[in-house]
Amino acid sequence: MRYLSQRNRALVEMMRLERLKKVILCFFILLYLTIFSPSLAEATLQTKELEDGTTIARSLESLRDLDYQTWQLIAYRRDFSSEDVILRIVGYPGTLRLDHPMSLKVHAGLHDWELEDITLSNYKLSSDTRAAAAEFALTPLLNDLTNNRPLRLMLVGGFSELPVPPYLVREWRCLLDDDIQHKQNA
Repeated sequence: MRYLSQRNRALVEMMRLERLKKVILCFFILLYLTIFSPSLAEATLQTKELEDGTTIARSLESLRDLDYQTWQLIAYRRDFSSEDVILRIVGYPGTLRLDHPMSLKVHAGLHDWELEDITLSNYKLSSDTRAAAAEFALTPLLNDLTNNRPLRLMLVGGFSELPVPPYLVREWRCLLDDDIQHKQNA
C-alpha cells in the first residue's frame, strides 16, 4: 500500500468497509435465524379428537432404519386423564407381517429395555389383516430416562436397528406432562 496513490487508498478502504458490513450483516442474520426460527428437525406434539369424542396427544414422525426402510413412529396418550404413553410402529403394508406378541428392544448407552407388546389389546390393530403395525407400552422407558438421549430400537421380524434422535425422545417425554392439554391450547 506504500505505492498507492491517495485516491486508490481511499478506494481500498471503502472496499474493506463494504466487506466488513457484509460480514456483520451475515452474522446478525445467522444470529436471528438461530434464535427466532424453529428447528427444521423438530417434531411437534399434536392433539386430535377421535370419532368417539376422546382427545389424544401424539407425536408423529417417520424415520428410516439402517436398511433405509421407512417406519412411522406414533407416541400417544389415549386421553389426557391417562398416564400411559403408547408407541405405535407402522411399516409399509405388504412388505412385512409382524407376529404378536413380541417385545421391542431399546438400547441407549449402557442401558437396555424390553417394551411389552400391547398390540393385541387394541381391537383395531389385532383385527387388521395387514399386520403391519405394533404397539408397545412406552411409559416404563420414559420413566427411566433422565435426559433426551438417542435411542436404538430393534424389532424382531421388522428392523434390526432404528435410530431415534434426541429431539423425538424429548417430545415423547413431554407426553408424560400433566399440563399437555394446556400447552397445546396455549
